[in-house]
Amino acid sequence: MTGLEERKTLISLISEATLAGARQAPACEMLGLSARTVQRWRGGEPDAVDGRSLRHHQPSHKLSAEERTELLAVANSAGFGHLPPSQIVPRLADQQRYIASESTFYRVLKAGKQLAHRRSERPVKSCGKPRAVRADAPNQLYSWDITYLPATIRGQYFYLYLFMDVFSRKIVGWQVYAEESSVQASEVLKDLCAREAIQPNQVILHATLQALGVMPSLSRPSVSNDNPYSESLFKTLKYRPAYPLEAFDTLFAARTWVAELVRWYNHEHRHSAIRFVTPAQRHANLDHDILERRKALYEVARERHPLRWKGATRDWQRVNVVHLNPDRAEPTLDIRRPRNQELKAA
Repeated sequence: MTGLEERKTLISLISEATLAGARQAPACEMLGLSARTVQRWRGGEPDAVDGRSLRHHQPSHKLSAEERTELLAVANSAGFGHLPPSQIVPRLADQQRYIASESTFYRVLKAGKQLAHRRSERPVKSCGKPRAVRADAPNQLYSWDITYLPATIRGQYFYLYLFMDVFSRKIVGWQVYAEESSVQASEVLKDLCAREAIQPNQVILHATLQALGVMPSLSRPSVSNDNPYSESLFKTLKYRPAYPLEAFDTLFAARTWVAELVRWYNHEHRHSAIRFVTPAQRHANLDHDILERRKALYEVARERHPLRWKGATRDWQRVNVVHLNPDRAEPTLDIRRPRNQELKAA
């Protein structure tokens, strides 16, 4: 709002400028005013106050000071201080606690300048689209890849072989070796198939291990190094705060670290692509009940403060089908109906 005395001063300055030969519009612009505003001031009563309302609206459903304090205390607690709101809110729901929506968490943290990244980050790399397949249950579609783990000897690496179930996002098989070898990859896959009781033609493997006779799924013809699901998983594992900054001294040290990392990822990490349940919960089909309880909690929260909600509550609907980047121009391969031309499982 512009007070009466300030308005008179501004009009006087503009009048002096125009009498000196300046144009009114540029003079108004220099003072941060529009010519229309100055014209309105001059045409009104000389002692009239600003007609705009001085009332500041406060929404009735705005968080109270106590609620904001609780939100910040939870967001900065030992259990949640390293997590973004997208990870905090589902975990609170599993504890049958509703404090605020995810967007409110972000808004309050932003106002408190507490939205800095809490993990290492690297530029996103574009990945090619893999073969179009779909899965509606665990053990139908696997993704695998190998990533390097640094060793203390310069130029030497350890190799992490990792297999992931695309439907549940669970790491179903892994091992660390001192060299890269298809024979060792096949051993990891054989052990995995035995533990998961995989039947012939049951699983499509995104990438290729033709020597094992599994059904291959390539990103591009004869190319197995474009693997967005595995690359995304490796990014999650490597860029979390617990990732070691120093290289591994021994193969045993690398395996010990990966074992703990896999345990965290499968049993603690809430995955955004599967409605923020853990991969282990989804692999065991426990996510049905978890998501239903979250939905009921949010309905109760909306009934308690209906003005804080616009439309439906947060979507806790289960993701029942996972597509591996379907191509609209080509029919999607339904992996529940094995085809004769696919390779027979070993």
